[in-house]
Amino acid sequence: MRYLLAFTLSLSLFGQARRVDDPLLKNAAKSSSDGDWLSYGLTPGETRYSPLTQIDASNVKRLGLIWSYTVGDGGGDQEATPLVWNNTIFSVTNWSIVFAVDARTGKQKWRWDPEVNRKATSDKMCCGVVNRGVALYHNKVYVPVNDGRLVALDADTGKPVWETRVSYTQEEQTLTIAPRIAKGKVIVGTAGGDRPTRGFFAAYDADTGRQVWKFYTVPGDPAKGFESDAMRKAAATWEGQWWKLGGGGSVWDGISYDPESELVYVGTGNAEPWPSALRTKDTSTGRDNLYVASIVAVNVDTGILKWHYQMVPGDEWDYDSVQQMILADLNINGKTRKVIMQANKNGFFYVLDRITGEFISAEPFSRVTWAKGIDQKTGRPIINTEVKYGKDPTPVSPGGGGAHSWSPMSYNPQTGLVYIPSRGWDTFNYAADYDFKPDASRVGGSAQTGLKLNTQGMTRRPPGPAIGPEPLPNGNVSTLVAYDPAKHEIRWRVPVGNSRFGGTLSTASNLLFQVAPDGRLIAYSADKGEVIFELPTGLHNGMGPPITFAIDGKQYIALMGGSGGTQSPGVTNPGAITTQTKPQLLVFGLDGKAELSGAGTGSTPAAADPHQQ
Repeated sequence: MRYLLAFTLSLSLFGQARRVDDPLLKNAAKSSSDGDWLSYGLTPGETRYSPLTQIDASNVKRLGLIWSYTVGDGGGDQEATPLVWNNTIFSVTNWSIVFAVDARTGKQKWRWDPEVNRKATSDKMCCGVVNRGVALYHNKVYVPVNDGRLVALDADTGKPVWETRVSYTQEEQTLTIAPRIAKGKVIVGTAGGDRPTRGFFAAYDADTGRQVWKFYTVPGDPAKGFESDAMRKAAATWEGQWWKLGGGGSVWDGISYDPESELVYVGTGNAEPWPSALRTKDTSTGRDNLYVASIVAVNVDTGILKWHYQMVPGDEWDYDSVQQMILADLNINGKTRKVIMQANKNGFFYVLDRITGEFISAEPFSRVTWAKGIDQKTGRPIINTEVKYGKDPTPVSPGGGGAHSWSPMSYNPQTGLVYIPSRGWDTFNYAADYDFKPDASRVGGSAQTGLKLNTQGMTRRPPGPAIGPEPLPNGNVSTLVAYDPAKHEIRWRVPVGNSRFGGTLSTASNLLFQVAPDGRLIAYSADKGEVIFELPTGLHNGMGPPITFAIDGKQYIALMGGSGGTQSPGVTNPGAITTQTKPQLLVFGLDGKAELSGAGTGSTPAAADPHQQ
């Protein structure tokens, strides 16, 4: 860590109306005349539910572009969630370039480039060059840089205040996660679960950058001792020399915080390498391999484990459990339960007691063949052993792209529904590579998975029996699912197209917004799922989730998107936009009449790996 001598407090600091502190973050979703968007999921519990109501079903068709800001030249997906504070929008590009613009006009206030070595870093990034967002606290903007640095910037000037090193690309780890602020700490985790890495997340002092604690998600070499009792217990669930294979468990998305219990909830990634046969001698049952594919709850002050719940013991299908986790109080069977909810990549929707980790329910919201169900007494999956990876290609659903991945879901307490951007068709047909050995010279998203990726000419095993809803007809493989977590059932489903996921936003006016990867901003009725309005944004590919905010009594919708390439007609829907447009930050409001800026040649990126980190 090094201090950058940037204690140049600007005069505007003393004139700011509000300071981003813990009480403000905790109460971010409460009604106010001016609504900021202060953190990744708006609240520490990641609800993505706004109390703003000016835009409703009666006027949403009047939405139009207010202004646009070109964020870069393209070459990657723009997956960040913009933040809004003191009439300023703060966000970050896929290459960790941070910018601040006037929320009223789109005029740039400042821009900071970390000058990442793009070739060296992109070679070590699992599944495309992405960055999902920044964090705000105490007049600072915190950015996780792709190459492993965590940097605090002055919110007024964009000048660095401190910088610390979280991870190193030489160790196959990068940063793609949006930080979580919790009790004066900045919490981040590392990406790289499809490479031979040992996952972890850590907390840093928000004022100084000093590391406060660090939690590894898988154990290391026992000969070197264990960092905690949690690692000692976890080691008993592995065998062989697993540490030479890394183990996995990367934390590349999904951190929630409960200020009342002071617990931090973190989702962990897949095991590495994928096939359990490469990690265990007993190929019939395998080992649990804690704490991969799990939710872990740790104390915010110490990082000590309070509880864990493992969705996929001994995971071998790339079923990361890093999807965002929503905290809510639900009436279940006449009793109020403090719960944590996750629509997992594995196709099941989980409801757990967030204080104790007790299993409450899990039901499929998508087509599932890897498991026959979840044991309602133990909470453990009833695994279909016929679809475990072997010498012959084995079809399994969901595939590595998952039934739900990083694209955010949202929860509306008025309807009691969670809105999940899902994909129902995804199936992998790979075989285990029994000759696999980790090799740092291999690059690419799937080069280190331990799979035979080229299965041409090989005999495929038949698919196993499926549970859960089948994909909707007419080729619509992307689906918006409304799930009732109290009754653990699907309320409704609507088709979105043949594209990948698109994040959601819920508001108190019974509106649900979704950004489809083909560039449409779609408004639904939150209770029934009826499409009220579709607005072509002019962008396509790499679409980030929408947010909403209010300034001067006017409500706006904002989003980032565009990869700078073109979308082929028919890939997402017949009317897909094919004009090349540079990545943009877009702000929409009632009666907006602006035209999209930044049209140009851009650059055509390679398609992002569907199992994204």
